[in-house]
Amino acid sequence: MPKSMTAYGRKSVLTPCGRDITVEIKSVNSKFLDFSVKLPRQLSPLEARIKSAVTERGISRGRVEMFITYRRADSGNTTVELDRGYTEGYIAALRELRDRYGLKDDISVMSVAANRDIFTVADIGEDLDEVWVPLKDTIDGAIDEFIAERCREGENLRTDLLLKLDALRDGAKQIAELSEKDVLGARDRIRARLQTILEDNRITIDENRVLTECAILADKLAIDEELVRLASHISAIEQMLASDEPVGRKLDFQLQEASREINTIGSKCQNADIAKLVVKMKNEAEKIREQVQNIE
Repeated sequence: MPKSMTAYGRKSVLTPCGRDITVEIKSVNSKFLDFSVKLPRQLSPLEARIKSAVTERGISRGRVEMFITYRRADSGNTTVELDRGYTEGYIAALRELRDRYGLKDDISVMSVAANRDIFTVADIGEDLDEVWVPLKDTIDGAIDEFIAERCREGENLRTDLLLKLDALRDGAKQIAELSEKDVLGARDRIRARLQTILEDNRITIDENRVLTECAILADKLAIDEELVRLASHISAIEQMLASDEPVGRKLDFQLQEASREINTIGSKCQNADIAKLVVKMKNEAEKIREQVQNIE
């Protein structure tokens, strides 16, 4: 089944060795995979491993953000230090902001300390390979919940899309029935009109010529090929919705092709009832397009 690109997952763990780890992961729509992670500075060397842990789980599309908090219950091995270079530059920038724009001077210890980047937290003797084991387990737990929510929402999207595809197929069926009658009627009307014009002008009727012209015009009004291609696109979309692979971009392409056939049908038809059905089908196709943007 397809997966939604919007989801949220969270996992918190207090390990036996006294590490308190929380991982949150969320995502919104994006054409490609755009992954970012925010984690404590002492864990920054693990960023590449974290990204691999995400992509290995088959997450291929969406703007995915992960937030990791980590601390040791045994704070005796933890030191907090001031990043002097960064702090001096930060305070200088605040003063320039104050002076340039005439702002109230409320630079204080607490206001500056609100920027947590001025501090560095170091764990004395912390082994990152040792940290990675519980961290990876916590990440996997958050991703499990995240993917489960993607699947649940994906199933809801699939159910809704199948209903809308049924509406498209039903509209195409009604158009096919109306079109057959419309083409026959148009041919008869054209033939009668031509005969009237020719007789009024005392021109001898060439029956074969009249039938040929009627057939040519009737062929221009025929939409059999468009209906066949539309049915093919609808079937292809249904098959994709049954797949476990990421199909969002493929669905978008098939839907563009289906919409093109609907537009062609609308441009060819000269029947008010068909025109109304085409408008309804365009609306359904647009709703489908909006939903497809949510699928991975």
